[in-house]
Amino acid sequence: MRNTAHMNGWKTLVHGLFLFFMTHVASGQLVNIESKRMQTDSTRFALKSDVLFDYTNNNGDYIVQVASNLTTQVKSKDLKKIYFFIGNYKLIRSQNQDFQNSWFFHVRYNQKLTDVFRMEAFVQNQRNTLLTITSRNLVGAGIRLKFLSNEYTKAYFGNSYMYEIEEVAQTDQRFFNHRNSSYVSLNQSFKNTKLDITATVYFQPLYTDIGNHRILGQVKAELPISKVISLSALYNYFYSSFSPIRESDRSSNLSFGLTFTM
Repeated sequence: MRNTAHMNGWKTLVHGLFLFFMTHVASGQLVNIESKRMQTDSTRFALKSDVLFDYTNNNGDYIVQVASNLTTQVKSKDLKKIYFFIGNYKLIRSQNQDFQNSWFFHVRYNQKLTDVFRMEAFVQNQRNTLLTITSRNLVGAGIRLKFLSNEYTKAYFGNSYMYEIEEVAQTDQRFFNHRNSSYVSLNQSFKNTKLDITATVYFQPLYTDIGNHRILGQVKAELPISKVISLSALYNYFYSSFSPIRESDRSSNLSFGLTFTM
């Protein structure tokens, strides 16, 4: 009996820590498109994808994990038009409880006008049942400037208008917002190690109230270990000055994994 109680205590602790970890990882509400872009120069088609399925059952207590990610980029023959798509789905479930249940889709069109100046338009749909804002849909357009470019370093500034529709399931509220999105992004490659680092900061205020804003900071590193596989590390920091059910939202997370490239 003592051993059984001891084991049950460990199960409760493990499940509690798992829930705590997943709640904090799933709390961000911005997605950094910069870290998904593919610096492929003259390559017209590129694709990155991974799929994960895991099922664990210990004495009737089970955890199911499903995750899939797809990023693809297609360029026109003159390399001046880029069609870009991101899609992912994540599910982590134990018994009848979801620790994460989310999807994200983003389609973007990029038109190169000069070596420095580009125009962009995009549509996005995302949903996460565990976040304060459970659903977010937006459409937007803006400019993208390459203000620094050499063999190993590239830096960009972007500014866009976004119209977004957000839903909060807990309070049954919907928000219709006109929001500005600005970012600065730096990509640095290292010749000897082939290490690639991308750092980005986003700032997204409402046009009518700059105090209602979101900030996302991200650093991503990729180190190739073969032609198709890279080790990757990602750090995110998210802050929102406005939340319908609390004063503000903030989170940070660090993750490691593998990236597959075609």
